[in-house]
Amino acid sequence: MATNWTTKQNKRFEEALVMYDKGTSSERLQNIAKYVGGKSVEEVRRHYELLVKDITQIENGQVPLPNYRTNTAPETNARGGYPNEQRLLKNLSLQ
Repeated sequence: MATNWTTKQNKRFEEALVMYDKGTSSERLQNIAKYVGGKSVEEVRRHYELLVKDITQIENGQVPLPNYRTNTAPETNARGGYPNEQRLLKNLSLQ
């Protein structure tokens, strides 16, 4: 059964992962649960397993990149080209 994690609990979970990076697995999970507060060792273990699964999927390219929309046009120079265009063309000996 999945439990809801608040933003604060999730942030504390992430902090605890860094703080408690040593010790046995059960000691580590107990320390993390205590630091997070309001979560059992089993809930912390499941949350950690989901995090590992998410990271693995991201690293394997199984999570599509978000499609961010921008409301601003790209910056251009006086000629309507991009700011680094002249420098790039010069370096490529095309200008």
